[in-house]
Amino acid sequence: MNSTTPVYRDTVQTVIIKNVVTVVLCITINYVNSILVRTFRKHQVFNMNPRYIFYIHLVINDIILLSAFTLLQVLSYTVFTLNASLCIVLLIIAIFANLNNPLTLAVMAVESYVAICFPLHHTQICTVKKTYAVIGLIWTLSTLSILPDIFVAVATEPVEFFNSGVFCLRKNIFRAPYLTVKRDALNAVFLVIVWMTLFYTYFRILFTAKAAAAHAKKARNTVLLHGFQLMLCMLSYVFYLVIEGFTILFPHNSVNIRFTLSILIQILPRLISPVIYGLRDKIFRKYLKQYLFFPTKTKIYIQKQQTGT
Repeated sequence: MNSTTPVYRDTVQTVIIKNVVTVVLCITINYVNSILVRTFRKHQVFNMNPRYIFYIHLVINDIILLSAFTLLQVLSYTVFTLNASLCIVLLIIAIFANLNNPLTLAVMAVESYVAICFPLHHTQICTVKKTYAVIGLIWTLSTLSILPDIFVAVATEPVEFFNSGVFCLRKNIFRAPYLTVKRDALNAVFLVIVWMTLFYTYFRILFTAKAAAAHAKKARNTVLLHGFQLMLCMLSYVFYLVIEGFTILFPHNSVNIRFTLSILIQILPRLISPVIYGLRDKIFRKYLKQYLFFPTKTKIYIQKQQTGT
C-alpha cells in the first residue's frame, strides 16, 4: 500500500466481461474434468491401473488450481483487496496444485518407461499401493516447499497484517526478499529434475523395446506430450516476471496485460489434460462418451446391468 506505482482500474462493463469470460472457461473446463473424475470412479478398470490413477491425480490438481485461480481473479476485480488470512489460504491451495503438476508428469513418464522397458516387472514395480504412496510423496514435497514461507510470514509479520486487506498476490503476502529467491531456486530444482526424468525416459524408450515397436512409439509420444505440458507448467513459474516485463513496456495497459496472460498461462493450459489423455486413450474415451453425451442412457444401462435385466 506504500508503493507509488499508479493503479489502473477497469470500467464496470469491462470488469463484467472479463469476469464472465473467466468464470465460463472455469465452469466449462471443470465440467469436463469432473466427468473424467466420475468416469474414473465408476469403473474398476481405471481404479486398479497406476497410469489412470496418476492421470486422474493430474486432473484433480487442474480442478483445484483452476478453481482457486478463478476465485482469486474474480475477487481481485470485484473487491480488489482481500483479507490477508483468506488470501493465504487460497494461495496455498493454488501453490500446492501448481507444484504437484510437474512432479506428477515426471512419475507418469517413469511409469511409461517401466511399462515399455521392463514389461515383465511392470505389475510388480507399479502397483496401486505404490502409486498412492508416490502421490503422497508428491504432496509432501509440495507441502515442504511452502511451509518455510508460512513460518517466515507468521514470525515476521505483525498480527494486524493478517486482518488487513491486501491485493492477493504471493509477493504481497510472503514479502521477505529471500523467500522470492528460495521460491525461484526451488522451482529451478524441481524443473531440472523433471526435465532430466523426461529426457531419460524418452531416450530409453526410444532405444529399447524394439520388439514392441507400435507400443513403444505410443509411449514415446506420450512422454513428448508430458514435455509439452511441462513447458506450459514452466510458463506459470515465470508468470509474474512476464507480467512485470510487459507492464514496464505498456504501463497504462497493466490490467489488460494481467488478464490476458492469466487466461493464456493459467486457464487455457488446463484444457490440455482432458484433450491429451481423456480423448487420446481408447478405453477412457469409450466410457467418457457415455457420461459426456448420454448420461441418462448410461444410468439406465448401469441399472439394468445391476438388476440383471
